[in-house]
Amino acid sequence: MRKTKERSERVAALRADYRSELAEGLERFFEPRRTVCPWCASDRLRRRLRSPDHLQQKPGVFVLDQCCGCGHVFQNPRLNAHGLEFYYRDCYDGLGQATMARLASSPLANRLYRSRARALLPHGRPALWLDVGTGQGHFCAVARRIHPDTEFHGLDQGEGVLRAGREGRIARAYRGSFTELSQRLAGRYDAVSMYHYLEHTPAPRRELAAAHRALRVGGHLLIEVPDPQSLSARLLGRWWGPWLQPQHLHFLPLANLCEALGEHGFTVVSVDRREPHVPTDLTSAAVNLLKAVLPPEDLPWRPRRPGPLSRWSRRAMLLQTAPNLVVLFALDLLLAPLIRRTRLSNAYRVIARRN
Repeated sequence: MRKTKERSERVAALRADYRSELAEGLERFFEPRRTVCPWCASDRLRRRLRSPDHLQQKPGVFVLDQCCGCGHVFQNPRLNAHGLEFYYRDCYDGLGQATMARLASSPLANRLYRSRARALLPHGRPALWLDVGTGQGHFCAVARRIHPDTEFHGLDQGEGVLRAGREGRIARAYRGSFTELSQRLAGRYDAVSMYHYLEHTPAPRRELAAAHRALRVGGHLLIEVPDPQSLSARLLGRWWGPWLQPQHLHFLPLANLCEALGEHGFTVVSVDRREPHVPTDLTSAAVNLLKAVLPPEDLPWRPRRPGPLSRWSRRAMLLQTAPNLVVLFALDLLLAPLIRRTRLSNAYRVIARRN
């Protein structure tokens, strides 16, 4: 009850600021629409989908275009720096910090972290490992059990990376842009990981160049991203969880990423479409649909706080639908071994060695 009251007070304190920002309109959050693919410069583009902000329910509609030449999928028009700040705010930090911490420390997340850490074992045990986009450092805390002699550092733009350092999940925290900090880190690391990070970045190729700078010769880069060629993405459409609009800016087909790694001085040593699958497609699609029908009741970017009758009605409907979500989650887990062997798998992993 106390936490609910504290959250309500925080929401009330933020409401005026959000209302003031939204009054200026959403157009100022976007760059001009592109007419060519940002990956291959082809002008043969088609619209892949339109989507609202399912995660936070902030206002706006976001468009993903696909290149008919190379298959690259990208947000178009793309959020500018001001827009990214607005839509990230109170998601991983602020109001959303506690929720993200719970998700990042869940049993499912821990299983995925262990798989990611074990993926490097055939290629050696690094002395220094930099996790880019580390969030609150939960992956590093789990990976340290599998690589006990490795020192883990974390890098992120949010305040969570500083918390990860204070709470001992990483030995050193870097807050800021990887492309800007990589000059300071040149040739230092035996391993750099980018787990579900590259799709968030405005310029993925520059991130690959930064990883090349930060790695020593013979070091390894580990990348995991959503697979835009997944059959699940086609079947579930805009409800597919990994689209995650407006935060995900780029979706790279596997062949495009492997080619770019070669261009940036890497040799691909491993590709995996099985282990990286995150078994939540049905559940996340249902949650996205549920949020569209029953949006969260007390958010500072919504016009006004709902009345008591509206709140009680929403809670009653959520209680009715909760068992269905449990069934869908169980089904996601049950089907996962089969899904991983098909093109329904929703992510892929690439390990590349710095030449």
